[in-house]
Amino acid sequence: MIATDLLLIIFFSLLLIKATDVLLINLKSFSKQMKIGAFASGGLVVALATSLPELFVGLAAALRGEPSLSLGNVVGANIANLSLVIGGAALIGGTLKVQGNFLSRDVFYAFLAGATPMLLLIDKVLSRTDGLILLVIYLFYQVVIFRQQDKGAAAEEGIVNRLIHRISLQGTKKEIFWILVGIVVLLFYANMLVGLGSKVALTLNLPILVVGMVWIAIGTTLPELIFEAEAIKNRQPEMVFGNLLGSIVANATLVLGLVALISPIRIEAFAQYLLATIAFVLIFGLFYFFIRTKRRLERWEGATLALVWLAFVLAEFLK
Repeated sequence: MIATDLLLIIFFSLLLIKATDVLLINLKSFSKQMKIGAFASGGLVVALATSLPELFVGLAAALRGEPSLSLGNVVGANIANLSLVIGGAALIGGTLKVQGNFLSRDVFYAFLAGATPMLLLIDKVLSRTDGLILLVIYLFYQVVIFRQQDKGAAAEEGIVNRLIHRISLQGTKKEIFWILVGIVVLLFYANMLVGLGSKVALTLNLPILVVGMVWIAIGTTLPELIFEAEAIKNRQPEMVFGNLLGSIVANATLVLGLVALISPIRIEAFAQYLLATIAFVLIFGLFYFFIRTKRRLERWEGATLALVWLAFVLAEFLK
């Protein structure tokens, strides 16, 4: 049974690549017609779409009274995004050049958003009040990103009105249709991968927190890996970083915020969680160092990040 599940994981991974191709091509055309920056488009549209698997896992876990599974999934997914995903994308797609002036600003925002749940969990509980705080942070991040894209617009014309006006144009309807199709298909394949990964992990009798941090996190971050690898190949670094940072923010604030509102999260395996928290901070620092020094992420640096993720996984299993 495990061998069959592994083959199915490979099968759905290949289908995931095609769905991401459709999404990437039409998102680029959509962003160009609506004059939305690629970074903002990746940070909101695709980042939210590729974070929906984490959201679905979190909601299901909260409704079953096991919200700690969602915590493990989110922490593991964010660690994987900063190491395995961006590192693997660089290995597949090649050197990733850093463009724009987002390094000091948006990376800092993403780090704060990713670290906020960890600060709120000092008392080992993520309450409903903490969940509301996380949701407010998510909304604030999205407003900041879109206001930065809106600086050149007329003062009386808000970005919401502009979006509504442009979406009503005939030229964008085809792109919207294929974006929606791509998101639906991508989420279907991603959810299949999550289910298969969880089944394999449970068959091997792994701890539930480690299941969330490793197996389910791998499944839920596959959309980000495929999307970013394709974006690198198509020389769209803004979408890579927009999706990467936007996914971290959505996971840590939107997903955990909604889960905590439904069912407050209590840490049971504190040692494993503490190790993951330290790993997140160290990996984020390493990622920032790589892209800051030479304003690009080379293949060997991507390989280094992927190896750091592997070391983290081994440490969790040995804990």
